[in-house]
Parts: sequence; structure tokens; C-alpha cells
Amino acid sequence: CVLGLSQCENSDLICGSIRDTTIDKEYQSELERKREELESKQLMIHSILDASFHALFVINEQCIIQMVNAKSCEVFGWTNDEFIGKNINMIMPDDMSTHHDE
Repeated sequence: CVLGLSQCENSDLICGSIRDTTIDKEYQSELERKREELESKQLMIHSILDASFHALFVINEQCIIQMVNAKSCEVFGWTNDEFIGKNINMIMPDDMSTHHDE
């Protein structure tokens, strides 16, 4: 519980409040558990992708690169950060990339 006390405006009275933080603590605990679960799943996905002998890219609906494996970085000579957030057409020949997003 959280106890709050303050003097009321234009008065000699003191106002108080009590707030039950049990739900807040339960929510924070559940949020932390979900975050840890998500991190664990992301590590598993990265491990699977990095075990591949092929360059692999994960893109979203807008063709933006969300994830790459180590082989992609090796083949193209770019870092993971240079790929993430860019359009997948960055790795395509010019004649293909201009029509890819259509």
C-alpha cells in the first residue's frame, strides 16, 4: 500500500489517500515474466537462423528487414545493424529491386 498525505488548498485540513499496489506488483511481475519469455524465444530463433549455412532474412509486410543471420552478414559483408530496418531490395540487383515493392 501507498499512503499519501497533503494539506488541502485554502484549509487547515489534511487530505490522505491509501492506494493498494497489489495489482501493480502483480502486473509488473507478469510483465517481467512475459519479457523474459519473449527474450528466450528470440534467442532460440536467432540460434536456429545462425545454424543455417544459407543467408536468411526475416522481413515484415512492408519488406523491411527485421532479422538476419550470421551467414547474411558474412556473404554481404555488412553488419547486422546495417541490415535491420532497411528494405530487402537493398540486396537485390537493380533490375529486380525497382519492381519488388509493387
